[in-house]
This record gives sequence, structure tokens and C-alpha cells, in this order.
Amino acid sequence: MSEPRSVAIIDYGMGNLFNVERALSRVGLASRITGDPDIVRRAAGLILPGVGAFGDAMDNLKRLGLVEIIKGGIARGLPFLGICLGMQLLMDESEEFGNHKGLGVLKGRVVKFPSSGPAGKIKVPQVGWNKISAPAGEHKAWQDTCLAGIVDGEHMYFVHSFYVEPIDETIVLSRTSYEGIDYCSAVGQGSVFACQFHPERSADVGIKLYANFAGLIHKPACRQAGSDYG
Repeated sequence: MSEPRSVAIIDYGMGNLFNVERALSRVGLASRITGDPDIVRRAAGLILPGVGAFGDAMDNLKRLGLVEIIKGGIARGLPFLGICLGMQLLMDESEEFGNHKGLGVLKGRVVKFPSSGPAGKIKVPQVGWNKISAPAGEHKAWQDTCLAGIVDGEHMYFVHSFYVEPIDETIVLSRTSYEGIDYCSAVGQGSVFACQFHPERSADVGIKLYANFAGLIHKPACRQAGSDYG
């Protein structure tokens, strides 16, 4: 008898894995921390967490043989959640410690907070709670995403020095302002949701986000996507 499919929390040596696992357990979603390509390929959904340097992260994903598996899962509509560095890795490239190519799932680049802004010198990294806001007040855009039911202007927990600049503004689900710099803090496209903040460190509102992700896993179309490798 085959093992029931669970969500793969992708372990490539750079993530807040156990806190994510505990958050998923709270919403009743079975998960497995793994860097095994075969297990990732057969998962019901994918979570790519991450803390650290972009270039090192891409090197580790390549070494483990996970790049094409992640991209293949996304291509067939598997629910995907990218967190912090996991969001940045979806972009074409990053300027962190040189220029590094990303997964290229979403068009755009990763840039560092400038050293100064409208209010003067910027403290980097940003560490702590900050608001997420729907672009141009389009809160209805959060329906049917991992942000469904979360209040516009809610606070989430951030730890980062870099942020994404997507080319396609229509994929931007939330924006956040830090020291006068307005930046993209969450994106959504197809079965992909990714956020710069850490929902597993964002108290009950973060658990709500994981509950929404669990709801996506249970949708019939997503269950079918997860069964393609049987």
C-alpha cells in the first residue's frame, strides 16, 4: 500500500523548516521535510522556505537535483508556497553578492534595500512586524489565494535585506513600506503563492495563511495535479 501523499517542505539546507512543519500540523496538513527528489516529485504540494544567500541556495537546489522537479511541479499546477528566500528564488535573477540566475518561474529580479531613503539612512535587514496592503486597495484580489480572509493592512513578521521586483505588476498581491521604500511583499500566479514575510512567525494570522494553503491542496484540480506521478 502506497504512503499517503503529503506536502514536501523542501530541505536544501537553508530554511526555517521545523516551524513550517509545526504550522502545517496546526492546520491538519501532513508534511515531510525532505531533499529527496523522488519524494518531492510525488508530493501533494510544495513549500520552499529559505533564509540565507540566493547564490548558495540555487547551488544547493542544483546539487540536489531539485530545480527541474520544482519547476515541473509548478508547471502542472501543484500548489506551491514560497517563503522569504523561497519567494526570491522564483525570480529570474538576484543581485545578492554578484549576479545569480534564479528558477525563472516569475519574471523579475531581486534587489537590496538602498542604503538611504526619504527618511534618511535605512537599517538593513528589516526585522520585525510590518503591514501588508493590497495594491491600489484591490483587496478582492486576495480571494481564492493564501491571503483570503486576511485583513488588508494586517501585520506580518519580516526578516530580510532583499526584495523582489516583478516585471508583471498584475501578480503582485501585497505591498509593504519600509523606511519609505514601497516594495512587493507577496505574489500570486496560477498555483503559486509566495511571500517575503514569514507566516510561521506571524501568530494567528500566519496560521490563517497556512489554512488557506491547506484548502488549496484539497481542491479537486490540485489533487489531480498531485496524482500525476502516481
